[in-house]
Amino acid sequence: MEIGGVIETVGEVVDAIGVLAIIVGVAYAIVDAGIRGMRKQHPIYSRFRRVLGRAILLGLELLVAADIIKTVAVTPTLESVTVLGVIVLIRTFLSWTLELEMSGRWPWQKPAEAPVASGQ
Repeated sequence: MEIGGVIETVGEVVDAIGVLAIIVGVAYAIVDAGIRGMRKQHPIYSRFRRVLGRAILLGLELLVAADIIKTVAVTPTLESVTVLGVIVLIRTFLSWTLELEMSGRWPWQKPAEAPVASGQ
C-alpha cells in the first residue's frame, strides 16, 4: 500500500473516531441526565447541555483533524484546499459558539476571577 493510501485510511479512522466520540457523548449525556433525574440530583438540564456540548466539541475537533489528514493524502489542489478551509471555518465557528453556550465566554477570553477577600 502506498503512503497516500495509508494516510487516507488514517483519515477515515480519525473520522470514525470523531463520529464515535459524538455518539458516545450523546449516549452518556442522556444516561447521566436520566440517572440524575431519577435520583432528583440537580442540576439536570445545565449538566446535560455541558456534557453534550463537550462531546460535540471533541467530535468536531477530531472531524477537522480527519479532514486535514485526508486533504493532505490526496494531491492538494486549490479546490480541495478551499473546500478544507471552508469546512474548518464552519466547524471552528460551531466550536466557538458551543464554547460560548457552555461557558458564557469566548474561547480567547479568560475566565472571570473570583473577588479577592480583603481584611487580613
